[in-house]
Amino acid sequence: MDVVTMVIISLLLLAIVAAIGILVTGIKIVRPYEQGIYMRLGRYVRVLNQGFNYVTPLVNEVVKIDLRTQVLDVPSQEVITKDNSPTNVDAIIYIKVIDPVKAFFQVTNYRTATIYLAQTTLRSIIGDMELDEILSNREKINLHLRDVLDEATDKWGVKVEAVEIREVDPAARVKEAMEEQTSAERLRRAAILKADGQKRAAILNAEGEKRSRILQAEGLRQAKVLEAEGERLAIILRSQGDAQKLRILSVGAAPLDSKALTVLSLDTMKALGAGPATKFIFPFELTRVVEGISEYLGVGRQTPPREVTKMEDVEKAVGTADAILGPIPTPEELRKDLRSLEESMAREKDELEMIAEIAKKDRLSKLVEEGKGSG
Repeated sequence: MDVVTMVIISLLLLAIVAAIGILVTGIKIVRPYEQGIYMRLGRYVRVLNQGFNYVTPLVNEVVKIDLRTQVLDVPSQEVITKDNSPTNVDAIIYIKVIDPVKAFFQVTNYRTATIYLAQTTLRSIIGDMELDEILSNREKINLHLRDVLDEATDKWGVKVEAVEIREVDPAARVKEAMEEQTSAERLRRAAILKADGQKRAAILNAEGEKRSRILQAEGLRQAKVLEAEGERLAIILRSQGDAQKLRILSVGAAPLDSKALTVLSLDTMKALGAGPATKFIFPFELTRVVEGISEYLGVGRQTPPREVTKMEDVEKAVGTADAILGPIPTPEELRKDLRSLEESMAREKDELEMIAEIAKKDRLSKLVEEGKGSG
């Protein structure tokens, strides 16, 4: 093989390798979380989706845009609040590219532009708020800042998903003033709580003493009522016993004649003589008794006849036994009356306790409302 042939073969192989190399430059692989901006000779052609893409070799340019959520750190900056308190504030931004064409052609660097926009917007929002409001309304500031940034970056094809203020650091002298204020506020609340506790304790003690006196008075009243009721029942029972005794005596004495009565009188005098007493008081004239005895023995002038008294005659003279004595309560009726009296007193006691409990709750609710109002 001559030299010319070798040169031709070498040039041919070089041409093949160059052609393959040129063809390979047209192969573009786009990852699943990316999209490619395909430009040919400086002119936008189309968007390359994920996977294998082939473009015109040599004269193409492909810029890949990441579509995943990106975290941007907003540097700390000193901001003057509405109440002239210098404060260092920084934040974190979560963004996502939703339109790669706008993100590439509408802004030079969407990340840097978003960070700078967040800094100026954060300074504007914090400057319109007081320090106490900033410290207590972080969530409100985050939402406001996210809405403002999302509206501003929409023309760049970028969506602001979330904004979080990471740290609010007031100046050292402001911190000292805040600590003094917090300490004074805690002392004030402690004094208020202590005074309120003493007030409630005094009220509860007075309420307890009042309740104790009410219960003592109620117990004394119930004791007097029960004592009076027992005395009344005792008097009734004694009176009924005496009436029944008289009834029995009258019924037993009805069939006796004068002679029988004389014998009973002699037995009574005999019993009196057997006793240790030396003086006797007779509720009748003694001579009449002696005269009755002599007539009974037959030595008197005359023994007058006397008919035995009949029960009908006694009832005609004094009335029937039921009419005289009236209805006599049985033990069951007496126990029933006592139970009804105890139930009535128990109901009155429950009503008094309920009224006292309602009054106590009303006083406590008023005290709580007063405590809230003073706090």
